[in-house]
Amino acid sequence: MIGTSLGVMGGVISVWAVLHGHFWVFCLGTFLVGVWQAFAQYYRLAAADNVSEEDKSKAISWVLAGGLIAALVGPALANWSRGWLGDPFFAGAYVAVACLALTSLILLLFYRDDANFRTRTHVSGRSVAFGDLLSRPIYQAAVVNSTVSGVVMMFLMTGAPIAALGCGLGVEDSTSIIQWHLVGMYGPSFFVGMLISRCGLVRIVHVGNLLTFVSVVLAVTSQTTFAFHAALLTLGVGWNFMFVGGTTLLAKSHTTAEQARAQGFAEFLRFGGTALGAVAAGPLLQSMGWQIMNISVLPLLAAALWFTIKWDGKTTGDQMNG
Repeated sequence: MIGTSLGVMGGVISVWAVLHGHFWVFCLGTFLVGVWQAFAQYYRLAAADNVSEEDKSKAISWVLAGGLIAALVGPALANWSRGWLGDPFFAGAYVAVACLALTSLILLLFYRDDANFRTRTHVSGRSVAFGDLLSRPIYQAAVVNSTVSGVVMMFLMTGAPIAALGCGLGVEDSTSIIQWHLVGMYGPSFFVGMLISRCGLVRIVHVGNLLTFVSVVLAVTSQTTFAFHAALLTLGVGWNFMFVGGTTLLAKSHTTAEQARAQGFAEFLRFGGTALGAVAAGPLLQSMGWQIMNISVLPLLAAALWFTIKWDGKTTGDQMNG
């Protein structure tokens, strides 16, 4: 409720700033909207924390499936609402942002979880040392897969439209490339939880890593319209598999007493890495080109593969010993 309240405030402040032409006030408004989004990123973890072990991946994937709806409805809503207040354009779009946040706040007002809240706040036991948490192979695999998938996805997605224009494609092509990328990112959420249950978590994480590698190969070998679409679609699906898998590992890697520390540190690394990837994309694309930019992410994929194999080997060894 605190997060959604900040979203309402951010939307209202942004409307006022656009109408009055105050750029830095507008930055404040969008900053608050961003804080709301940071709060909302924890919804998938909250869902996983309140279901059984075997249902965690399904809960995470269904929450992420909302991203596909947002990808399809969001641009249409922005286009429809931008002229609600007349000139200047897009002031109305921030009215829509405030209304969406208010809708979320109203829904949360009717949510009750008193029994679970009392259980979690009176949990027995204590958190282990942070170093012990970091030394767990399952936590390492969770953090690395979530962070690497986010960094690689944001890095290449940010550079793709600029690279497409540089290769002679049109603005419409660049828009279409990102739309298909978003479908790849969120579309698998409707079934990836079921795939994890049937095929196993480690296999889905490996498939996600492989698909991301395939997207790099597609981007390096051809710069046609089809190649850009195929590379970004594959990149989106690879991100989904690695991210859902990494988040599922994160939900399994800690006790309730360690929850805030374990989740907070993992999200800090993921968001920080993703932000750096977005900021670095433009300058690195300009300095080394689209092909080398794609090749540069391969060490990150190799690191994610290594930590996943390390965790899987430890798990297999423990089961054999048991």
